Amino acid sequence: MSDLIHEYSFVYRSNDGIPYVIRAWGEARHDGTWEGWLGFTPADGAGRELRTGQETTQPNRDAVAYWASGLEPIYFEGAFARAS
Repeated sequence: MSDLIHEYSFVYRSNDGIPYVIRAWGEARHDGTWEGWLGFTPADGAGRELRTGQETTQPNRDAVAYWASGLEPIYFEGAFARAS
């Protein structure tokens, strides 16, 4: 089951001006490590959530949270392109 790791205060705007709420998600893998990815949800609730593939692999949930806490807005631009 996926865990919500972090919800960012930064709102990403797509090229067509749609604002997206960004959340980092994580999930334990069978080998005990964790993977993390980003989800982009339209702020108005209309439309579907976009999700990146696996963005990171970490030894545990706390490490995924640390990874998520260090992401900057420039990272979200590339992640949004990967999620589209």
